[in-house]
Amino acid sequence: MTDVRKLATEIVAREGGFVNDPDDPGGATKWGVTVHTMRRLGIDLNRDGKVDAQDVRLLSRDQAVEIYMEHYFRRPRIAELPAALHATVFDMHVNAGSNAIRLLQQLFADMGFEISVDGAIGPQTIRVAHQAYAKAPVHLADAYGIARRNYYYRLGDARPASRKYCRRKDGGKGGWITRAEEFISARFHLTAAEHRERVRTWA
Repeated sequence: MTDVRKLATEIVAREGGFVNDPDDPGGATKWGVTVHTMRRLGIDLNRDGKVDAQDVRLLSRDQAVEIYMEHYFRRPRIAELPAALHATVFDMHVNAGSNAIRLLQQLFADMGFEISVDGAIGPQTIRVAHQAYAKAPVHLADAYGIARRNYYYRLGDARPASRKYCRRKDGGKGGWITRAEEFISARFHLTAAEHRERVRTWA
């Protein structure tokens, strides 16, 4: 059975502390929880009547873990997917919101399943997920991880400000790519040369 708290704690560790990068559409973020998420959930930690960067700074690790468990795993129904997908979809959902679910649904559609790509896990997505896992139990998590890696590269293609998350200053793999590859078997990792070729056209 999936240890949700362990997964959430690992995500918090990957996300790190407070940042407020102007190139990040998420805005002020701590432990991966954005100010937008805290506003949506009404988390006003300093009780001044508004949720802003100061509240983000006050967020504790334990509070972030609880937010992830409830709002990024249980409520979105990731728990009802095959266990092999829990860690990778959970981590991507924290990082990309409903796009994580759209990516999964598109993967199922590419596998030939009839499914709506709507970014929400409902009975259809749960049923198809288990059918897809039965069809490809060894490779499904890798296929999702590869789709996730490709998603990040496409973001870099479309938005130059996001390229620094895909490619380090020295040209190596950036944080988004290495994070995606944490959930992909080593044999499917891109070599340094393959990565450099993928981003060759970027300025």
